[in-house]
Amino acid sequence: MSRFSLVGKICMGLGLLLIAAALCLAGYSQWMEMQAAKNAQNALTSLEMLIPSAGVHADEDASGQETGEIGADTEEVVTEVTEESGMTVAMIDGMDYIGVVEIPSLSLRLPVLSSWSEEKLKVAPCRYEGAVDTRNIIISGHSYKQHFRYIRNLVIGDSVIFTDMDGNRYEYEVCGTEVIPGNGVEQMSAGDWDLSLFTCTYNGSARHTVRCRLMEEPGLTETGQERILNAE
Repeated sequence: MSRFSLVGKICMGLGLLLIAAALCLAGYSQWMEMQAAKNAQNALTSLEMLIPSAGVHADEDASGQETGEIGADTEEVVTEVTEESGMTVAMIDGMDYIGVVEIPSLSLRLPVLSSWSEEKLKVAPCRYEGAVDTRNIIISGHSYKQHFRYIRNLVIGDSVIFTDMDGNRYEYEVCGTEVIPGNGVEQMSAGDWDLSLFTCTYNGSARHTVRCRLMEEPGLTETGQERILNAE
């Protein structure tokens, strides 16, 4: 066997290994996306049964915390206001949720975790900083197809709705989008925005960011009907 023939076979073998590695990576990424979608849907189902407007109302116990029953196996859930976010949090399967974000134009409805980390982003979008009451909440989501990948397609005038664990419904309007460098921490929180959403670009070097304004005072949904808070 000639030296050139041997080199050719080695190169071919390396090429096949690279193709196999790429296929494995693609398969793993697809599995991760499927798991993320499943995790988010399970949490969403539990939250929708716990939020007042969803039909299962929590009862306050003697400690001042609220408990509710969710799911077919009657799991106990505790809700409390946390100092970090100033928002009511529901603990479900060891995860702390503050509510649900909905983007009608993308057919998205997702639970939102109270704080963020790389591991939490694999489950659901997370509060990056701020709060709804202080009108500066920033929500980060993974670039999974069924999470925040397509927020880059949002346009001015699109609606984003956030419902907190107390049933308060906040409706926002998209005012603009921008791409912020991955290290642009200060840029992410800059500006007077009521709500910001962001996710990584495809290569992870930057962040697709959506800026929103609150359209009206928050409403409280009760058995399918909405009223304006503090109304006369």
